[in-house]
Formats: sequence, structure tokens, C-alpha cells
Amino acid sequence: MMAFWIGTVLLLAVSCILIIYPLFNPKEIDEATQRDDLNKAFFKDRLEELDSEDQAGIVNNKEDLVTDLKQLLLDDIPTSKTQVKAGAEKVKWMAIPIVIFMAAMSYGMYAMYGAQTKVADWAKVESNLPELSKKLMNPEGVQLTDQEMNDLTLGLRTRLQLTPDDATGWVLLGRIGLANRDVETAIGALTKADNLTPNNPDIMLSLSQALLFSGDQADLDKAKNMLDYLMQQPQVDLRVYSLLAFKAYNDGNYVEAIKYWKGLQAQIGEDDSRYAMLERSINTAQRELDLQANPQSQQHQGTPVKVTISLSPEVEVPKSGVLIVSIHSADGSPMPVAAARYPLTKFPVTVVLDDSNSMIESRKLSSLSDIMVRARIDTDGNVSTRDNDWHGESLPIHLGDDAVVSIDKKY
Repeated sequence: MMAFWIGTVLLLAVSCILIIYPLFNPKEIDEATQRDDLNKAFFKDRLEELDSEDQAGIVNNKEDLVTDLKQLLLDDIPTSKTQVKAGAEKVKWMAIPIVIFMAAMSYGMYAMYGAQTKVADWAKVESNLPELSKKLMNPEGVQLTDQEMNDLTLGLRTRLQLTPDDATGWVLLGRIGLANRDVETAIGALTKADNLTPNNPDIMLSLSQALLFSGDQADLDKAKNMLDYLMQQPQVDLRVYSLLAFKAYNDGNYVEAIKYWKGLQAQIGEDDSRYAMLERSINTAQRELDLQANPQSQQHQGTPVKVTISLSPEVEVPKSGVLIVSIHSADGSPMPVAAARYPLTKFPVTVVLDDSNSMIESRKLSSLSDIMVRARIDTDGNVSTRDNDWHGESLPIHLGDDAVVSIDKKY
């Protein structure tokens, strides 16, 4: 921050010097010299003319004319150097108001149209980076607000510009990107960290998770290769099983998804609270597998999702608009699997979505095992615009459980 203001002062000083310098080096003396030289040249030319006229007998009083010409030359000499110097001193006093005017104009225009507030916030965020990082890593699970997450991202980006070889910083930025569902940032940061510390299992696991959220097939293949590599290690992180099952299920490879989920069950044991959730995921995959084997054996009925939506006290319901409810996979993918619009009524309100609300025919709502629900009050009727819309989302739940959403955030 200090460097910024020092830089502005230096630029202003250079500008003032370029404007004021001519005032301390006035041109009056040079102009007087030029006029004197011009008069001498004129005097010399006029003498030559008089000589020619005298020889031609045109003039009779040549000496008198020469005397008058000399007198005119003397009369046109500048009054005195003292007067010239006094005039220059008066001009020099203009330097002070010019400097004041330039400083007032420069900083005044910057105050009106510049980004001094953003610059100050940027400096503040950078100074708060250690505190925000400590809060993020707090084992008590203190949740950062959306603004704190944005500040932490900005601070990390700034710090990494100065220390680009800080692998830990890149990992932290990548994980923040994952938490914010910013896939591009997550992949870029974690790829940088992986290049700095190759074959680090923890970094590879985070990177593979980010790559699985990408729609690019090359990224998906890379994630699969990394997870297969991690699966061959002596100590396998339980998240590897989960990510491999997730990839297999999304690819429609239900046999492999069941294999990995059962492998994860064997690792955690029946006493773990996650065991029952994994069992439901296995049952869902098994139903899809049975349907693939014999499509006519049963009519695939969708499981309805009951959603109760409430508003926080600060939300003002607009006079016009709609309520948009969307269901996503539990990983928080931005692309909804099912969605529906409802008129704005009195809150809280309860709605039900099922397979008829699926966005894509080939991917039904009932094909998911775990979901999350988002709700938004859309004010302009355009789904693609979200400015100033209020929204909220549920915690991840199992398909078939009731969802509860509180609309309490504003874009």
C-alpha cells in the first residue's frame, strides 16, 4: 500500500517538473537576442540598399539616412536585463499554484473515479491472510463466511504471485476452489502444486477430485489414472474408494461402483455412521444394474423428493418473480439433475419433485443416491441472471429423505 502512494507522489513530481521547468528557464533573453540579430541583419541589408541608391544617384543625403538607421537600431534594443529578470521572477511564482492545482486535480480525480477503496481492501485482505488461514484450519470446524472465503482466495492469489513455488499455498487455494465449486481455480492451483511436489498422495487425491468435476473427458481420464495409482499404494485413503465409486456410477459402470462402495464398507466397519449411507448407495446402483439387465422386468418408478422452503427474516419477497427449486448431486455440481418453477406464495412452502422434473431424459432424478437441493427467488424471469436474487441450499441428503432449505443469501 505504501509503495502505491510513493509511486503516485513520484509520478506527480515528475509531471510537475516537466511543466514548471520552462518557467525557471524563460525564453525572454533568447528572444531579445534573436530580435537583435534580426535588426542587425536588417541594418546591414538597408546599408547595402543605400549604397546602391547612392551610386545610382537616387539619394542625396546618404549620411543622414545612415545616421537615422543607426538611431532606429539603438531604439529597438531591449530596455534592460534587469527588467527581463524581474519579469522572469514574476513567472516563477506561478510554479506554486501550478503544483497545488496538479496535486488537487490528480488526487481529486482519483478519489472520484479511482479504486482506492478496492486497493485498501486488497491491502487489508493481504494483511489478514494468516488469521483467515488459521481460521480455515481450525480443528473445531469454524465455518468461514462467503466473504471470508473470497478474501482468503484473494489473499492467497496475491501471496502466490510473490512466492510461486509455495506448494502448500497452491494446495490451500485449490481446496478453497473446491469448497467454492470453482472447478477451474481448483484444477489450476492443484495442478501447480502437483508439478511442484510430484507423486504426493494428498495433492493427487485433491487434484483427482477436482478433475472429476470437470466436463472434459481428458480430465476425467487423468483423474481415473491418478486414483488407480493411489489405489495401488500400501496405505489407501478411504476417499479414494469414494471417488472411484463416484466416477464409476456416473459412467454407468454400476458393477465397479458397487465394488468400491463395498470395499469402503469393509474398511470402515458396520459401526461407522457412513455404513448405512453406503448401503443405500449400493442398493441404488443395484437397482440400476437390474434395470440394465432386464428393462421390462419392472417399471422404474421415481422416488419423489419433498422440499420445505423457508425465508430468513431479512428477505423481502418481490411483487413479481418465481421460485426456482433445483436438485443436484450431493457433490454440489452446478448443473441440476431436476428443476421446477413455482409462483411466489406465502412462506414456508412445501413442494415435491420427481422424475418428471428431470432435466435430461437419460439421467433421471431417481438415478441419484445422494442429493442436495437449492432454491432461489428469481426476480426477472431469466434463469441465467442471478444479480440480487436471494437463494439457499440444503445439506446433502439421501434420495427419499425430506429436504429443508432456508433462503438466506444474496448473490
